[in-house]
Amino acid sequence: MAGFRIAVIEGDGIGKEVVPEGIRVVEAAAKAFGLDISWDRLDWGCDYHARHGRMMPEKGLDRIAGHDAIFLGAIGWPTVSDVESLWTLLMPIRRNFQQYVNLRPVRLFEGVPSPLANPGDIDFCIVRENNEGEYSEIGGRMFPDMDQEMVSQETILTRFGCDRVMRFAFNLARKRKKKLTSATKSNGIIHTMPFWDERFRANAKEFPDVATEQYHIDILTAHFVRRPASFDVVVASNLFGDILSDLGPAVTGTIGIAPSGNLNPERRFPSMFEPVHGSAPDIAGQNIANPIGQIWSGAMMLEHLGAKDAADAIVGAIERVLASGENLTRDMGGTASTSSLSQAIADAVSKHPAKKVLVDG
Repeated sequence: MAGFRIAVIEGDGIGKEVVPEGIRVVEAAAKAFGLDISWDRLDWGCDYHARHGRMMPEKGLDRIAGHDAIFLGAIGWPTVSDVESLWTLLMPIRRNFQQYVNLRPVRLFEGVPSPLANPGDIDFCIVRENNEGEYSEIGGRMFPDMDQEMVSQETILTRFGCDRVMRFAFNLARKRKKKLTSATKSNGIIHTMPFWDERFRANAKEFPDVATEQYHIDILTAHFVRRPASFDVVVASNLFGDILSDLGPAVTGTIGIAPSGNLNPERRFPSMFEPVHGSAPDIAGQNIANPIGQIWSGAMMLEHLGAKDAADAIVGAIERVLASGENLTRDMGGTASTSSLSQAIADAVSKHPAKKVLVDG
């Protein structure tokens, strides 16, 4: 029996509601496919900050460095500034554990209405550079509260950072439909984006079987709306990838189903899996949040750990429940609760015929 130790951070807002539901479904898959999963539950987040003045313990990263993965709900609450919550919890995890790939699948499921008149068969992945780019720590503020007040924020792109995320994207495209799109803005950003384009062209030479294209970010967002079904894998810098990976799920009907993985592909450190939707304070505590983003993130976690059959069973269960049109939460036009939707998916997983589990190292 394959065994995994998972660090669990429910975090804030609806994270506290969807994480237990994600665990419920992952446990159903674990039972069906002979996996032994232990959950190390951590109370880190804004509530922890209220008690201790910090988002996690001083040596929190040491505690979870040896885990197989991290299962995260959402971080952020109005009582703590976004700068504090992001830069003292999420960023340390992503950077210290070299989670340099943020992988965000985008898919239109049967049973979920798209806001587009003719969406087509939407099924693509966004690969976001997750460790550098526009979200650097280099910059500052001078002359605060004076007429000459000024701020600066530096974008940092390195050859090493660009190449490793682009190679991941090329390899992913090679396993899918062999098409990779690069997001750029080299007609307006004079140094960093031309460098990004240079590295994209250089890496493309190693993957002659993968068709490539690049678009400036402004027209690319338009194409996401006009013809989203034409994309396969999209690679982007930290900021551009962040924006695109909210727009992508939006054209599939709801951001509530969108999952993500913060990956350390070499597996030297644990990777972290979380939904895209955030803590959503406006609906927290009402049992109406869509749990599929968390559940699908759990499937991504199992696939990353090598339990692909179990992961496929979860995705298949999501497909069947959504296609039935029953147990949909209100963001998908239904009236179901968070818990009733997740229970339906867990039941669908349990009915999936078990297969022999092959866990890849």
